[in-house]
Amino acid sequence: MKTPGIPTGALVGALLTAPLIAIFYLASQLAGLPFVPFDVFDWVGRTLPGPIITFGIDTIVSVITALQLGELSSAAKAAEQFLAIAGMFVTGVVAGAALFAVLREYEARPRYLPGLILGALVGVPVAVISNAVNQSATADPAISFVWIVAAFLAWGTVLAWTYYDLRGEAAAPAGQPQALVSVEQLDRRQFLVRLGSATAAITVVGAGLGALVGPRERPTEVALDAGGDASAPWSASNPLPNANAAVQPAPGTRAEFTPVERHYRIDINTRPPVVNGDEWRLRFTGLVDNPLELTLDDLRNNYEPLHQFVTLACISNRIAGDLIGTQRWTGVSLKRLLEDVGLQANATHLKITAADGFDEVVSLETVNDDERVMLTYAWDGLPLTEPHGFPLRIYIPNRYGMKQPKWIETIEAISQWEEGYWVRRGWDRDAIMRATSVIDTVAVDDPIQRGNDTLIPIGGIAHAGDRGISRVEVRVDEGEWVEAQLREPMSDTTWVIWRYDWPFDEGDHVFTVRAYEGDGTPQIEAVAGVRPSGATGYHSLNETLA
Repeated sequence: MKTPGIPTGALVGALLTAPLIAIFYLASQLAGLPFVPFDVFDWVGRTLPGPIITFGIDTIVSVITALQLGELSSAAKAAEQFLAIAGMFVTGVVAGAALFAVLREYEARPRYLPGLILGALVGVPVAVISNAVNQSATADPAISFVWIVAAFLAWGTVLAWTYYDLRGEAAAPAGQPQALVSVEQLDRRQFLVRLGSATAAITVVGAGLGALVGPRERPTEVALDAGGDASAPWSASNPLPNANAAVQPAPGTRAEFTPVERHYRIDINTRPPVVNGDEWRLRFTGLVDNPLELTLDDLRNNYEPLHQFVTLACISNRIAGDLIGTQRWTGVSLKRLLEDVGLQANATHLKITAADGFDEVVSLETVNDDERVMLTYAWDGLPLTEPHGFPLRIYIPNRYGMKQPKWIETIEAISQWEEGYWVRRGWDRDAIMRATSVIDTVAVDDPIQRGNDTLIPIGGIAHAGDRGISRVEVRVDEGEWVEAQLREPMSDTTWVIWRYDWPFDEGDHVFTVRAYEGDGTPQIEAVAGVRPSGATGYHSLNETLA
C-alpha cells in the first residue's frame, strides 16, 4: 500500500483534533477543567506586541460592523472564541502533516514513540500556558495540568497509530515478525471514512453534551438594596431619578438605562474569570502602614454605600458604536477606604491588579479629589455578574473603561506612575472620555401633527464623561444648525437624551448632530479613529423620506 503522505497527515490531524476540542469542551463544562483553545488564545493576546493586537481588534470590529453581526461586544467575544477554536484546529492539522512527513522518512521503534513525543511537545507547553492564564476553571491546577498533557499524549499516539494502520502495518511486539500479527487490511479510503465517522460522532456528542450542560454559574446572590424582591434588580421596583423629566425620548431612541445583560463587555479574556466570593479577599499592600485584607461582606457592611448612575464607554467605541451603556453602580468610596489603610508619605499612585492579570494605575490625587471614585460590587442592586467583574471593579469618572479594572484582587500603593495593561500596548495614558453625540432614530413612522405641520422626531444620546452636556444641535443637509431639546439626565455622570422634532420634507436627506460640553466646549469635529485616545467626529445618517 502506498505510504501515507503529508496531505493525508493533515486530514488525519483534522479528524483527530476536532474530537479533542470537543472533549476539552465537555470536560470544562462537566468537571471545571480548562478549555485549552481559549487559554492559548488569551496567552497569545497577552504576549503579542500591542500594534498586532490592535490590528486584530480593528479587523474583527470592521468585519462585525460591515456584516452587521449584532451587538459589537458580544459578537467580538464570539469571534474571539471562534478564532481560538480555529487556531487549535489548524495547529492539529499542521501537526498531523508534520508527523506523517517525519514518519515517511524515519522508521520508529516502538511505533507509538513519535506520537508520544509529539503529544508531549504540544501538551506540556499548552498545560503550562493554561495554568498560567486560566481563571475560569475550578478544577485543581495539578489535575488540570495532568489532564491536558494526558489528552495530548493520547492524541499524538492515535495519530502515529493511524499512520501505520494506513500503511498497512500493525505495531507488532518486539522480536515478532509482522506476518504473525493479524491485521484487517482496509482500503485507505474506507479506513478514513470510518475514522471520520467515529471522530465526527465523538465531536458532536462532546460538543452537544457540553452545550446541553451549559456554563457553570456562581449561585445567585440576593439583592443588596433594602426592600423589594430579594432576587430582583433595583430597577424592577424603582423609578429612574429623571422619570418625570419633561422631554421624552424620540421613538426608537436607545433605552436610557441599560439592562445588565445588554451592557457591553470588553476585556482580555475569552471567558470571564471565575472568582470564589467566599474565599476572595481585597488586599491593600505596598506603601501603607496598615495592610488590609477585606472580604466582600466587609465592603458591603462596614462602609457607607455609594449609588451612582454611570455611563461607561470603551475607548475602542467607534462613532455611534454600541460599546457604551448606562447602569446604576453601587460600591464604596475608595477615598474613604484609604483612611483605614494609612498611606505613607511617598505614596503617589495606586496599582490595581485583577484576577486575570490586568492592571492599571490611578493617581492618589484623582482619588482624593473625587469621592465618586468607587470600588463597585453591585450593578442595579445585584452583585456584579462574572462577565462584568464579580466580585469587585472600580469606577473612575471621566475615564474610558480601559482604565477601570474588573475582578480586582490587589491594590498596591506605589511611589510613581507606571504604565497599565493597555498603556503598555500603545493606548492613551489618561484615556479621558471624548465628547460624543449620536443619532439613534429618525422616527418616520411616528410623525407628529401640529396644525398643518408634520414633524418627524429625531433623537439620540450625547455624552462627555462627567463634564456634562450643555447643548446639542442638529443639521439637515447643509442647512443651519438647530438646537435640540435635552432631557434631564439621570446623574452628572450619565449620557443625555436629546430630541429634535424636524419639519418633514420629502426626499433624500443627511442628518448630522453635534454636542457641547457643560462648559460650552464644542465636540471635536475632526475625524479620528479610536487609537490611541478615542474616536472623534460628528455622526451623520442618510435617510430617504417619502
